[in-house]
Amino acid sequence: MSITSALGSALTGLSAASRQAEILSSNVANASTPGYARREVGLSAAILAGSGQGVSVTGITREVDRQLLAERRLAQAGDGDRSTRSDFLRLVETTIGSPDSAGSLAARLAAFDQALIEAAGRPDSQTRLQGIVTTARSLADGLASATANIQTARATADRQISTEVGRLNSTLAQLQELNVELRSFSGAGRDVSALLDERQRLVDTISAIVPVREIPRDLNQIALFTTGGVMLLEGSAAVLGFTSSNTITPEMTQALGGLSGLTINGRPYDTAGTASPILGGTLGALFAVRDDLAITAQGKLDAIARDLVDRFSATGLDPSLAPGAPGLFTDAGTGFLPVNETGLAGRLRLNAAADPEQGGALFRLRDGLGATSEGPPGNGTLLSALHAALSAAGPLASPGFTQGNRSFAMLIGDLHADASAHRLGAQSEQSFAAARLTALTDLEAQNGIDTDREMQSLLVIEKNYSANARVIQAASDMIDTLLRLGR
Repeated sequence: MSITSALGSALTGLSAASRQAEILSSNVANASTPGYARREVGLSAAILAGSGQGVSVTGITREVDRQLLAERRLAQAGDGDRSTRSDFLRLVETTIGSPDSAGSLAARLAAFDQALIEAAGRPDSQTRLQGIVTTARSLADGLASATANIQTARATADRQISTEVGRLNSTLAQLQELNVELRSFSGAGRDVSALLDERQRLVDTISAIVPVREIPRDLNQIALFTTGGVMLLEGSAAVLGFTSSNTITPEMTQALGGLSGLTINGRPYDTAGTASPILGGTLGALFAVRDDLAITAQGKLDAIARDLVDRFSATGLDPSLAPGAPGLFTDAGTGFLPVNETGLAGRLRLNAAADPEQGGALFRLRDGLGATSEGPPGNGTLLSALHAALSAAGPLASPGFTQGNRSFAMLIGDLHADASAHRLGAQSEQSFAAARLTALTDLEAQNGIDTDREMQSLLVIEKNYSANARVIQAASDMIDTLLRLGR
């Protein structure tokens, strides 16, 4: 080998070692950077005219376990879905309250029940009659407050859907731009590792909102499809459409056109059921909260309210009432119509005839809501009948619960038990989803950058660099010697 050949080979070795050190240093520095994948420098022997001429850098490769990455993304989507559902069901349980907590529906009912018992024992006591009004109003307020909380949660979910759709559109647009840059740079033979890292981070963002499948294309391009099979990115990015609502009431649903659905490139898609392409991430969970879970919870509250109205407006309970007149509890001050059950819990009001704050009189609790004058103060017959109506086990007229005979206290107990069961089930599913995500994330990290191994490799590179430097120094000394001999 000639001196110039040795010098050329050593220079290529220095260049390759320098590039390796640069990449290894980048690996160590970005060991905890989201989306960063370990790089490795590809080397091969440089051949010129059939003989070795040192080493050449063939490119930079990113080490990514695509199967593990896909599984982790699905787990990430599942964790977001279960967390969103669990948070809402926890809100429902908190709104209803536990039986032993002050302010819960069970506690308000117990106070109302006790007020009826005490008033029946002393029907002449204005204080005890006022206790009925106060506790009855408190019970109605509790149902109205629960309704307000659930509708607020629906409105919040609606706004979050709008935010998530906006994030999807902007992220898909960025991915489209990255695909264009990757095509150009890959065709020119440039290192695109940093662009691939950024693209992985963007796809991770999307996969938390909507679970996706990533399909590789030529020149480092990718296509994205939801796991339901709808195209989000294939050359051009899809555009998702959604319109949020300023206010949401119990009567508003997507099925009736009161709330917006989801469109992809102008085409409407189901947001629930097996035909929906968005299930499994936070977006699908938010639609479930707004259009399913909250409506179901509201339906149970309305069933509670209807049962309360029906109990105190039963035929023959209060002889002073005209046929069809509202009983102790009303629908916003008027008689209740079965076709208007949706949202009743938020409209429940104490009959004004017995409420002094609304111009009524307390004696009507004892003498009848339709009474025009006060009767014998010691007559507790109606008060006892009101308590019996509250305590009696009877069939449900509402489809909000499974059918069967229940007292009102049993119905409240069923409401709490149902809320607790659903919350516990969702919490269990969320815990499993979180554990799965943690396990896959840890496994991905184990297959990622091992800083100890990188530092060991860096020591080897340092030795290689030093060896090539010594070859260059030796070649330089030889050339200097030849120059001195030639003088």
